[in-house]
Amino acid sequence: MVKLSVIVPFYNVQTYAPDTLRSLAANARDDFEFLLVDDCSRDGTPQILERAERELPGARLLRHEQNGGLATARNTGLDAARGEYITFLDGDDWLAPGYYQELLAAIEELGCDFVRTDHVQCTARARSVHRVPYGRRNVVLDPRELILPADRSTSVDYAFAWAGMYHRRLLDDGVLHFRHGLRTAEDRPWIWRLHREAESMAVLGMLGVFYRRGVASSLTQIGDVRQLDFIRAFDQVIDETAKDRDAAVLLPKAVRTYCAIISHHLGSIDRFEPQVARKLRSMSAAALKRMPQDVLKEALDSMDVQRASRLRRLRRKPVPAEVAA
Repeated sequence: MVKLSVIVPFYNVQTYAPDTLRSLAANARDDFEFLLVDDCSRDGTPQILERAERELPGARLLRHEQNGGLATARNTGLDAARGEYITFLDGDDWLAPGYYQELLAAIEELGCDFVRTDHVQCTARARSVHRVPYGRRNVVLDPRELILPADRSTSVDYAFAWAGMYHRRLLDDGVLHFRHGLRTAEDRPWIWRLHREAESMAVLGMLGVFYRRGVASSLTQIGDVRQLDFIRAFDQVIDETAKDRDAAVLLPKAVRTYCAIISHHLGSIDRFEPQVARKLRSMSAAALKRMPQDVLKEALDSMDVQRASRLRRLRRKPVPAEVAA
């Protein structure tokens, strides 16, 4: 029986993939499988993964004929996973030796649906520890309790799928799949659904994932139209949360977070191509009009003056019919 399935999408990461694969080898165990998903790479990544399939214990290579993005690649891995537990890693990040064995032992001892972990962010030569924004560690919790408060960073804002481990029952219940085709912010509806639908979780004070930040090919560094998928992602968060039994309590958090992300992108709009910048403004204005207006008003009233003013101006902007639809 496979104990742990590790899903690792790769796309044009020939520079970093060897480090990632070496770290997987330092985490291998007879009952672990590594699902290496090649998302139609066009550099030397496919050859690196072909060699890894032969040499890395437990490796299985899954290929995409067309590039589908991170969400779709993770879903390919989820569909093939056989493990009792599931986790993720990105193809340009790496792990401390023996980390997965320790993490697996911790989640089995706690007996909860999923665990969340801290991580080390690596930018050039600098490294910094980033922690799950919740203080209690190594105790079983109700995931819903970690969504709020609305005006602070909480566990749903720490959306990294690879910062944790998940029991297979979540996969079988349809909780772990990502929205197909999302090119960015794919973790956001995913983490919200996880916290709304899972029954138990724990936050662990463990470090073992090294997250490579600022990679030139990373989508977060590119100001093209794919970045606008954050709107589809947060529309999903709002729509699903509005149907939740605790919608009245949870929606203010979802709306406020959506507003903060829109404001963030508007504040750095110069990095977008001109036509994408125009589309960002019109799509964001339409998004504000779709939100529950009473909840939006409260969210804007609670934000700092600069961000609130920027969003109020945008809210008044006329929206072309094709964008509003």
